[in-house]
This record gives sequence, C-alpha cells and structure tokens, in this order.
Amino acid sequence: MAHTQESVHAIVEKQRSFFRTGATLDVDFRLEQLKKLKQAVLDYRELLEQALYDDLNKSRFEAYLCDVGPVIVEINEILKGLKRWARPERHFSGLMCFPSTRTTVYKMPYGVSLIISPFNFPILLTLGVLAASISGGNTAVLKTSSKSAASTKALKQMIADTFPEEYVTVIDGGHDVADMCLSERFDKIFYTGSPAVAKHVLEMAAKNLTSVALELGGETGNWCIVRKDADLKDAARKIAFFKLCNAGQICININQIAVAQEVAEPFLAELEREFIRQIGRRAEENPDYPKLITPAVYDKCVRLTDQYKDRVVFGGTGNRDAVKFSPTVIYPVGIDEDIVQHELFCPMLPVVPYTDAEVEQLLEVIASREHPLSMYVFTSDKKWARRVMSTQQFGGGCINEVCIHMMVKGVPFNGTGHSGMGAYHGEWGFREFTHPQTVLTGRTHGNLPLREHPYSGKAGERKMKLLKWFER
Repeated sequence: MAHTQESVHAIVEKQRSFFRTGATLDVDFRLEQLKKLKQAVLDYRELLEQALYDDLNKSRFEAYLCDVGPVIVEINEILKGLKRWARPERHFSGLMCFPSTRTTVYKMPYGVSLIISPFNFPILLTLGVLAASISGGNTAVLKTSSKSAASTKALKQMIADTFPEEYVTVIDGGHDVADMCLSERFDKIFYTGSPAVAKHVLEMAAKNLTSVALELGGETGNWCIVRKDADLKDAARKIAFFKLCNAGQICININQIAVAQEVAEPFLAELEREFIRQIGRRAEENPDYPKLITPAVYDKCVRLTDQYKDRVVFGGTGNRDAVKFSPTVIYPVGIDEDIVQHELFCPMLPVVPYTDAEVEQLLEVIASREHPLSMYVFTSDKKWARRVMSTQQFGGGCINEVCIHMMVKGVPFNGTGHSGMGAYHGEWGFREFTHPQTVLTGRTHGNLPLREHPYSGKAGERKMKLLKWFER
C-alpha cells in the first residue's frame, strides 16, 4: 500500500502503545524474538538470496558471505551475551552519599526505534541493526531502500510473517516516505547511508531531540596505503577481492590507494594480474560479478572513465544493459584531484603515487580531510603501522588486510564525524539501543545533617572538614 503521514503515524502510535505494556522489558521475551528472527532468516534464506541476485546480481555465495551469514553470526552473538549485558549493574554509593550504600544502573530501552537501511547490503544492514534494537528491548520500524526493491519485498514478507506490526514492521517507499517517518516522534533513529542525507536525518531528529546513530561511508572516502616494503602480491590479491565485492558499493571499501612511487609499477602489475585471476579481464562478462544499483551509477563510471581516459591502466569497460562496470584503475592521480576528494561508491579505483620517505606528509593530508569509515595499510613495518592506526581518526581498519575487522566478535563498528556516530555489533549494539539509568536507594535512618543548613559558623566549619575528608 502507499503510505501516508496518517498511516505512518498510526504505525508509530501502535508500536508506542505496545512498548508501554512493558512486554519488551523482559529479557526472556527479547531472546525469544531473536530466536524467531534467526529462524526466519534460515527459513527465508532462498528468498533473501534471490532478492539480492535480483537487486545486485549477487551470487548465492556472495549473498550468504556478505549479507545472510553475518546476520546469523550477529544474532548468535547477541543470544549468547544478552542476559549478561542486560543485567543491572550494582555500585557502592560512596561516603558522600552515606547512609545510602547501593546504587543501580539499569539498561533501559529507548522505546520505538526507526531503522533506515541502504541498498548495498539491504539484508545485513536491516536485520543486523534490527537484532541490536530487539536486544535493547525496543520496537522497530524498518524503512528499507526503494532502490533494492526485491530485497524490500522479501523483507516485508519475512517480517510480516514473523512479527506483529505493533512490534516490528517494514515501511517501503522513497524519500517522501522516509520524510514521513522522520516527521514522527521516534525514541531512537539508526540511519545507514551518505553524509549528505545524514545531515537531513539529524536536522529532523533534532526537532524531537531524538537519539541518533549514523553509519556513513565518509565524505572523502577510505584510504589504503601501500608502503614500499609491503608484500605487493598479498596486497594486490586482497585489494582486488575487496574492490570486486559488490562492485565497490560498500561503505568500508577502498576509495583510493596511495602507493609508494618506488613500487607503483610492480604493484599495478600485480593488481592487474589479481583482477584477471579472480574475475577475468572483462568483469562485466562474468555472471558472478555484481551489478550497479542503478543506470545512473553506471553512467557515473562512464563519465569518470572518459574524464581520466588517458590514465586508465586497467578496466574501463562495461555493459549498460546489464548495469555492470568493470573495476577500473586510474593512475597516476594527484592527491588534490577531485576524484579523491569524495566517496565514489563504485568500482572506480584511483591510485595516488607518493614518495615513501614522505609518507608522514601523506598522513597529514589524509588527517586534514573528513574522517573515513575505514583505513588500510600494507607494510612490513608493524611498529609504524600500529602508530598510524592509533593516531589517525577513522572508524576502523586493518594492517595488511582488508574489511574483515568488521567481522570480529565483541568489537564495535562505526565511524566518527562524517563517517558516523555511535557504534554497534554485539554488546555495542545493545549499548547503542539502550540508555543507562542510574538509581540510588536511600535510607530513612542514619541520615547526617551534612548537606543541610546551617553552612556558616562552627557547624559550617565542621561540615566543611567532613566534606573534604569524604572527598579523599
């Protein structure tokens, strides 16, 4: 059905009424819903994988590797840890609060959550966030992407068959429907997408002072640095795999490579060999290679290829009917050129040469731009790599590896600044969808007059001495 502001409002109010019954506060209830969600993913696996093929031409293997499988992993982690995470924390109140000795921190759900998911991983970035919302004890409205229509249809069917509308529901539609959702008063919003739209989400959320988490790609893109002492074959192999994955339509993907001038030529040769080994010289002819989400993205690739045609060293071919464009390496590219000043979100791969001895100047330029969601370095100098990773600002990254940092259990995932705010995965997702509520238990006997008037004279002096003693 076509949604209206009235129908969206009715859904939100229905969920708010259900939340106020207190049913979601019960951790056993949440665990039961998570088990239902996991079983639904397993039952609807073929439908979800077919939808991913229809939307993005993802092979069954890639669909499970990147979308369906990680959802099951995420739910399993939450099922294992939720009772421990949700347990109220007990704290000693301290001498300043005498005679109270007990303070409790409750992990309270926000209430009605809005999850706005993107097209590139429409299953993972909808259901993975939903699992976090459920773990925190919230209800959820899922606004899925209109660009990935098949996945939205599959999700809508799966969710409707699994949960009542007053608990979890899918709302489909375009930007107008998203604005209808944002016009409502939600208690928590989780948005995944671009920094430009994120600003709009924050502006709308500010009207109700709604807590917001953002998972963004980063305005100026994610860097990969290849030092002259790197294992070039290993680096090329991993970078090629990553750029082929989802045809580059990944928020943590490599946007541009900075390669030491001293090894640029052999590195590019290795990169070309790896692309050919893994997918063939013309990736668009390989049935396993994903397609671009819209013809507009394909046309962007064509424009960039034409703009840099004298510097295309690999790729540059495509099939518009199939909406597929091959991974395209552009070299050399200056660090201040437009193509490395914004997120590409496609299979284009500009390569920026630098002198290895001047790597610190390169890092200064990267640090001066908007914080990326991910950063990758390839080098045999582990001490240098650890220093870089502990001093640069970005969401997460890898040393001599790509992308799999987000698959590690027990660690947070997200960015900072223009690449996001908040964090999720496992316990971090539970924390994102709950707020800590501190409650002190007072006593009716043994209360000291320390905080009460008078504050002057000898009584005040005695109280001051006690205060200073308590503060030690």
